[in-house]
Amino acid sequence: MKFDILTLFPAMLEGPLTASILGKAVEKGLIEISLHNLRDWALGKHQVTDDTPYGGGDGMVMKVEPVAAALAELKTQRPESRILLMSPQGKTFRQADAERFSRESGLIFVCGRYEGYDERIRALVDEEVSLGDFVLTGGELAAATVLDATARLVPEVLGAAGSAMGDSFSDGLLEYPQYTRPAEFNGVRVPDVLTSGNHQMIATWRRHEQLRRTLERRPELLETAPLTEEDLLYLDELRTAPENQGQ
Repeated sequence: MKFDILTLFPAMLEGPLTASILGKAVEKGLIEISLHNLRDWALGKHQVTDDTPYGGGDGMVMKVEPVAAALAELKTQRPESRILLMSPQGKTFRQADAERFSRESGLIFVCGRYEGYDERIRALVDEEVSLGDFVLTGGELAAATVLDATARLVPEVLGAAGSAMGDSFSDGLLEYPQYTRPAEFNGVRVPDVLTSGNHQMIATWRRHEQLRRTLERRPELLETAPLTEEDLLYLDELRTAPENQGQ
């Protein structure tokens, strides 16, 4: 899968996108990450990429010409890639989006700066993506986050098959608790079921813990998560437990 990032500050992303799992995936040829300096498509000797807003106001606005020229060139090289505009006005990014993006042949990220985009830039992209209801100094960190969440779902990137299957949100719920050695730390032991060797009991415990944790921390996720009759019965037990009464 190919990832292209249009940014005024490529150096911001060189470290995060070349280390650890992503770096190894690039070395193996599983993914390709290209950083592009938007100034390379800017007009004039000063390579200006922003200007004052029509109508007045504080700050500067990203110009449409460099972005349009860059996208036109990249699309000739990667005609099937989906173009994402990183913007606080976009749809909030979810795990389902990462799964959807991982099935694309490529993604092209447009990272903004300054006070915003010339409105005509929005017509050049396939969709706008936001990390949440807050504003960053630029779209680079948001693009890196979306790229990471997407790339780890590309086959073989995580190495072990199924590594991502139990992640939080992969099935609409939060992930179950995880433990490793030592078996006891500061008086807290690993639950006996996890050392029992009974895979069916372990699977049931993990599912119940997913439901319990989601109910406690993100109950709204239960409204859309695919739940079985057994799941619903267990949730009813949790809700009617004495310790949960009156909450």
